Amino acid sequence: MSFEPKILGFLCNWCSYAGADLAGVSRIQYPTNIRVIRVMCSGRVDPSFVADAFINGIDGVLVLGCHLGDCHYLTGNYEAEIKMKALSKLLALIDFSNRMRLDWVSASEGNKFAQIVSEFTNHIQKLGPSPLKEKQKKPEFFDSLQAVKNVLDDSRLRGLIARQRELVTDENVYGEQISAERFDILINDVIRNEFIRHKIIIKIKEKGKSVPTIANEINIKASEVLEHIVVLRARGLVDVAEINEEIPTFISIMGG
Repeated sequence: MSFEPKILGFLCNWCSYAGADLAGVSRIQYPTNIRVIRVMCSGRVDPSFVADAFINGIDGVLVLGCHLGDCHYLTGNYEAEIKMKALSKLLALIDFSNRMRLDWVSASEGNKFAQIVSEFTNHIQKLGPSPLKEKQKKPEFFDSLQAVKNVLDDSRLRGLIARQRELVTDENVYGEQISAERFDILINDVIRNEFIRHKIIIKIKEKGKSVPTIANEINIKASEVLEHIVVLRARGLVDVAEINEEIPTFISIMGG
């Protein structure tokens, strides 16, 4: 029996949703695997919504908005591009970025909408079902995706993404303009570090663990784990659980 993927689509009200409507009334054929959520603007699609979809077993996610320069709210699709690019970087850390696509469809492009849905459906069919459909069999992957979701909910990354256009096109409070290349290096570093920190928090949520144990579980150097533990303790998110034979164990003290 052939695999029929479950695809979630976020479509903006003014362009891509109208394009989907045109494809329907024009009786243009395309796969019926997509389930649509209409949003007023692609820029209002929070990356955490996409992570939630994947956590709940969705095989692929499409985000479709107006063409750049044609947004009903002027800059909404530029914001969508920034958010989805950051999300793609995060998902790439767990080799999952190929299950998401951002594209542009105008109200008059019913054929293009059908083409995008067809191409993406075929692409997901080749990839196969989401690993999260077997959550009990792959707890490590589930933890990694949950770490992605937690990073996306963290105010640090959200604040940085929200100010990206302002920082690279205007100036910061010190009168400095940050180049796009420099900002890209900065956000890559932030994304990787915050992802590792949230993986650590997940690993020590229920039980205190030593630095070598954590390093072994998330497959990075113990020295790097220790650096992140220091940061997390400074933030008040992690504390010492106990000390056994001069070896401390650490546990998450995050609320919730």
